[in-house]
Amino acid sequence: MEEQDLMREQAQVLADRAYRHQMNGELGDAIALYRRSIAMFPTAEAHTFLGWAYSMMDRYTEAIAECEKAIAVDPLFGNPYNDIGAYLIELSRPEEAIPWLQKAIGAPRYETPQYACMNLGRAYQQLSDPYRALEMFDQALAIAPLYLPAHWARTALLGRLN
Repeated sequence: MEEQDLMREQAQVLADRAYRHQMNGELGDAIALYRRSIAMFPTAEAHTFLGWAYSMMDRYTEAIAECEKAIAVDPLFGNPYNDIGAYLIELSRPEEAIPWLQKAIGAPRYETPQYACMNLGRAYQQLSDPYRALEMFDQALAIAPLYLPAHWARTALLGRLN
């Protein structure tokens, strides 16, 4: 096995451990392990998940910076585009979120575009554009008919419109 392959493999083990810590709410441990993983072999996934850990601590500036690093490593990976959009929505900056979410939806390597559609709907809601929000919730449901957050958001929005 080549040295680079070994480094990649060891970095993945660290990232997997970091993710388990993150899911257990042990964010400090997760952040430390993601950083070690990235130092060993930077991947778009590790940067994105490190950003997610920061966001769970309301450290959105750092979260966005990690997602930008993820995009620099792999511009085809959709998750960091969606995450930047979601963080900007949390910061009440929906206008800035829209282009990021649109990039996520069109990203070649993105397994869950319904998340970006849902977030785009949330951005349009913040911008008081309920009909465009409904379109995005419907698009999320067209991709993933059982995606409950889109059902809930759509139902709540329709209830306010009636």
